[in-house]
Parts: sequence; C-alpha cells; structure tokens
Amino acid sequence: MKKIKTYSEINERIKNGNAVVMTAGEFKELANHSKPGELANKVDVVTTATFGPMCSSGAFINFGHSGPPMRLEKISLNDVPAYGGIAAADAYVGATETANPHDKYGGAHVIEDLVSGKDIRLKASSKGTDCYPRKEIETKINIESVNEAFLFNPRNAYQNYAAAVNSQRRKLYTYMGVLLPSCGNVNYSTSGEYSPLLNDPDMRSIGVGTRIFLGGTQGFVAWHGTQFITSRPRNESGIPVLPAATLSLIGNLKEMSAEFIKAAYYEKYGTSLFVGVGIPIPVLDEDMAARLAIRNEQIETQVFDYGLSERPVVKKVNYKELQSGEIELGGRKVRTAPLSSISAAKNIMKLLKEEVSTGKFLINEPVEHFPKNTTNKALEGIEHG
Repeated sequence: MKKIKTYSEINERIKNGNAVVMTAGEFKELANHSKPGELANKVDVVTTATFGPMCSSGAFINFGHSGPPMRLEKISLNDVPAYGGIAAADAYVGATETANPHDKYGGAHVIEDLVSGKDIRLKASSKGTDCYPRKEIETKINIESVNEAFLFNPRNAYQNYAAAVNSQRRKLYTYMGVLLPSCGNVNYSTSGEYSPLLNDPDMRSIGVGTRIFLGGTQGFVAWHGTQFITSRPRNESGIPVLPAATLSLIGNLKEMSAEFIKAAYYEKYGTSLFVGVGIPIPVLDEDMAARLAIRNEQIETQVFDYGLSERPVVKKVNYKELQSGEIELGGRKVRTAPLSSISAAKNIMKLLKEEVSTGKFLINEPVEHFPKNTTNKALEGIEHG
C-alpha cells in the first residue's frame, strides 16, 4: 500500500499545529460516512487507549547507597518482598507479589503508593562483604528520595483477550474476577474498539521504540511482550479471536499519576495493577485508515469455561454483544461485565489527543518491528502429591 503520508510529514504538521488528530471514537464516527482514502487524507493521527488490570507489571527502583555501604539482598517494601539480586542498591517489585498468600496489599499497592508520594518502609538484610560491610537497614523511602524508579512491565496491552464463564456449582475466584456458579455471569477485559493493538492488528506502527502514554506520562514500547503470539486465527476483519500479541512497556514512575496507576485486589486470588496505556497511531495510508475504522461488532473473542481445567470454548461473541450488558448462553440471558474501564480509556484518548495536537507528543516510527508467526510454549512437569 502506497503511503499517503510519512512519519516526518505528520510530525511537521504536529510541530506546526496543523495536524488533524482524533480519538478512536471520533475517527470511527467519521468512518461511518467516509471512505478509507478520504479518511487517510483528512486525518493524521488517531489516539487509542486501554485501562485495565495488567498483572505482569512492576517497577525497578534504585534506593541509593547507605553509609556504611550495603548490598541489599533480602528486601521488603511495606513488608512486600522485592527482588534484590541485581546489584547493591537496585530492586524490582512485581505487582502481584505479596508477603503472605492471602494478603490484600501487594506490589501493586507499593507502586501506587510511590506514585502518590507516600512513604514506604524499606527493610533489607545482607550477608555482608568487605566492600559492603553493612548487614541490616530499616528506613523510609518515597518517590523523591530514590535515585530512579521506572515502571517496566513485561506483558501489557493484550491484543484481545478471552472472556470467562464458570460452569461449576460453586463460585470461582480468578484474575478475571468472581465467576458465579452455573454460568451466572461473563467477565471480559479489553476496551474493544478503542484498544491499541486491535486498531493496528498487524502492528505496522507499533514496535520497539514506539512512544506511548503510560500511567500519565510518556513512555515507550521496550520489546514485544511475553506470551507474544502472532499465529492466532483471525476473523474476516483480520482481528485475532484469542489472546495474541502483547507489549513490554517502560516509563518513568516519578512522572506518573495515581489516576492511571491503580492497585487492585481480587478476592481469594491476589493483587494486580490497573495501568493506563495510550498509543497514537499515524494514518499513513488507506489500509491503516480501514483498520482504524474497526467497530466492536467486527471484533470477536471466545468465551472460555474456567470451571473446567481444559478451559473449553463455550461460545464466540463480539464486543458489541459483550458491552451490551448481556449475551445469550445455553438458551438464557447472562450478564456481562468488563474488568477494564471504557470511561478511563476515553479519558486517556482525549488527553493524548491534546498532547499530540499541541505539539507535546510526536509520533515515531518503530526502531524495529516485531517478529511474525510466533507461538507459545507450555510448561510440563511432574506433579508431586
């Protein structure tokens, strides 16, 4: 497909204040009465977003050296274990980490508290060495006192995700929320037609180095995310019908906002982190415009039965049906509910539109595009009774 515009041309328009920038919602409304070629000529950038639970998230923190110096090995932050095996004063705290199996406070809460400017209790111990003689420390830290703190999330912004139902006769407590007995509810987690990787399903404009909105500030795509699967089957609209691509994201925690970084606790499951992600997509040509015109009724996913260990597919549905509040399942109407926030995604798209429109946010071509036709391997092992 011949490009109508280049990245540099779009950025010049942004710098000059002449770029036409729309949210995904605005663009799709325009697409109702405009052809892809017309859209590509009229619009320069479309902002997309999602805001939902992203368990595979965490933060690297450098605390600075103590006096006398110490190699921090066993570390806790507000009693939440952090990983200290990465040099003397660095640690990584994961969103789902907790001190005890059923704690309601975890790494996600530590991260939100840091972003909110709260003090965090740091405790650490060490075996002690000649160069790092100190063996114990207990003190308070906050976002201002640490040298660096940056979010580094291995798997965010799923390209589609399966919906969940439970056929068992008891409640199930899962990362998809509480699933009621006998298929009493259906939970799903994506912003549908606003979601970044559903608006650019081939990831033509999204790759290593893509500048994004992350947690309230500018961040970047660092790599393809873990469990990155591009060989999934697609529907007639070219959208994967199962969980597919993911993104590994990085950004400065010191500049983020608690409005877009929210800790959560899922009953009898554990903690997670809600992360706000926004990606501006350049309208380079007709094909890109056609992809950006995708609507919820064209985006399909599968409903998995979490009540059975094999998680069989119960039904195929589209996001218009899911967002209507109910779907038909087994001859009856069943309530549906999103784990992600559509209203927060809309807010992120509006903020990102303003940032691009005022020249504060430029669009950059990926340094490297992601691999194609990737698959996922499963872990096998011996179960010990």
